[in-house]
Amino acid sequence: MKHLDLIIIGGGPIGIACALEAKKKGLNYLIIEKGPIVNSLYNYPINMQFFSSSEKLEIGGVPFISKEAKPKRDEALEYYRRIVTSNELNIHLFEKVTEVAKHNNTFTITTDKTSYQSEYAIVATGFYDIPNLLNVPGEDLPKVSHYYKDPHFYAMQKVAVIGASNSAVDAALECYRKGADVTMLIRGPEIGRRVKYWVKPDIENRIAEGSIKAYYNTEVQEIKDSEIVLNTNRGIVSIPNDYVIALTGYKPNFKFLEKIGVQLSDDGKFYPQYNEETMETNINNLYLAGVICGGMDTHLWFIENSRIHAQMILNHIISKQHSEV
Repeated sequence: MKHLDLIIIGGGPIGIACALEAKKKGLNYLIIEKGPIVNSLYNYPINMQFFSSSEKLEIGGVPFISKEAKPKRDEALEYYRRIVTSNELNIHLFEKVTEVAKHNNTFTITTDKTSYQSEYAIVATGFYDIPNLLNVPGEDLPKVSHYYKDPHFYAMQKVAVIGASNSAVDAALECYRKGADVTMLIRGPEIGRRVKYWVKPDIENRIAEGSIKAYYNTEVQEIKDSEIVLNTNRGIVSIPNDYVIALTGYKPNFKFLEKIGVQLSDDGKFYPQYNEETMETNINNLYLAGVICGGMDTHLWFIENSRIHAQMILNHIISKQHSEV
């Protein structure tokens, strides 16, 4: 079993930032990523544009040059991939961590391929893997997806987009412009206030002119093969439907954190316990980095404001090593 100083679970931007710091400080480290490099970003919609400007997505002091002020998915994939390859970072791709156990101050990290041991561990797994379910009949039908990729697939189809956030608005607009008959199903009274400021007028105007239909203050009651049943403020309504894109948000893998032993708050937000100055959890030498730190409040941390976690964590690890000498 290979022994390392540090194992980083998750190969997203923040996991990569942690690896850059670890390499800079001379640690024997490894990133374990269950998919491709920056797996979550890879699974974003093909035409997705970031809210943040390119310089706020930079890690390791490496400039991020994009064609527009706010880069798109393909530019981010290229940027982070080049950082990994040009720095020859030690990363294992398409390897899933199944268990993290600690015995005698040593972590044993078991994957679907092998096992490793390390003195320190960082969990930087994000929150994009587990969708918030509607929990309604028919949600498991093949026509329902909790992820959105490419609008071409939905051309000439009756598409229901559930949600009012950036992802839902982008999907509605793109599918409409590829010829889909789009209906937005929105639980609240309006389009989300966090929607990108250059996109919000577009969706509101398309709804106002009737190009995209919208049901506000509405919840899905049931999804059927050729229709969807809605509970609206005007009563029960049934509309024809071919596909459902349910973009109702995502959440971290709390079961994974609990299994490791990380304490979570009991207020329904499931905030993980960690030291805000060092990012160390209630488990000695186990750290959290990135958006996973926000529990269910997935709007709390982004790439731009959690990049600093890498330096905070590695500085603390080095100080611990020095104190042990």
